[in-house]
Amino acid sequence: MSELNKSGRRAGALGVHSIDHFAIEVPDLEAARAFYTLFGLDVRDNGGALELYTRDNPHRWAVVTQGAAGKRLRYLSFGVYEDEIDAFRARLDGCGVTYIDAPAGADSNGIWFAGYDGLPVNVRVAEKATPHEKSRFTFVSAEPGKSGAILNSQAPAVHPRRLSHFAIFTTDVNAAIDYYERTLGLRLSDKSEPAVAFLHGAHGSDHHLLALVLSDRRGMHHNSWDVGSVQEVGLGGATMARAGYGPNWGVGQHVLGANYFFYVRDPWGSFSEYSADIDFIPHDVDWPAANHAPEDSMFLWGPDPFPEFIQNTEEPAEA
Repeated sequence: MSELNKSGRRAGALGVHSIDHFAIEVPDLEAARAFYTLFGLDVRDNGGALELYTRDNPHRWAVVTQGAAGKRLRYLSFGVYEDEIDAFRARLDGCGVTYIDAPAGADSNGIWFAGYDGLPVNVRVAEKATPHEKSRFTFVSAEPGKSGAILNSQAPAVHPRRLSHFAIFTTDVNAAIDYYERTLGLRLSDKSEPAVAFLHGAHGSDHHLLALVLSDRRGMHHNSWDVGSVQEVGLGGATMARAGYGPNWGVGQHVLGANYFFYVRDPWGSFSEYSADIDFIPHDVDWPAANHAPEDSMFLWGPDPFPEFIQNTEEPAEA
């Protein structure tokens, strides 16, 4: 029987289908509220924490809580289909993971374990938040004889549609690839040894759900948000830069994933990315993963990134 089917799920593949949400801790919730609101997200209060939504989408993408020191990635939560949760527990038993309690304030449902580098990871039953097909992409222009001018005073606000992917720092990219393939069923899309790798979901996802970036400790590098045009990428980035956020990187186009990008530096030294037209890997496609030279892995065009772009600004995790 073929491994592939046309149901929207890859037959015989046990794997997470989405990043359900991420959780970070920051030293100033009001600074976080201002940053993510201007970025275009729907920021809501809930029990002393901030929750991040996108416009007209009921899914909660992130939880932001108050901390005493700098920014810290608290955990990642992944969604699975309801009929796979028992099989996931059996798989994790076989992998010998260390099960943990849910972090303070986090939902206790699902399975919690210590991921690579000790990062708390949650697997839970959830609706698929990753799309089943490539996101709609448009080019905004004007017909001949008509003006395409948009006055600065009338420029529309940019509102991301969904979380596209999440990038974490890790102490060993290749070992982390192996770990998340075995535990979560993620699949390698592309990598550039030893610095970076991109993993996708077996049941159809963007070119990467999870990106891995080399560092001497764990942490968050960036969260990436899908928008519908290059104009939105550039306009969103310009709006944030004019408000004083930076240094930033963009506008440009990546090689791996091929998405247009603009990275906005947040108040804690990590990034939120506007992303458009990223490659999509359907559930019935076997992606030809490869190891790419550094010059063929980062960006096709755009400004050079500033030196601190790949700096991990998080403090080492507590023992």
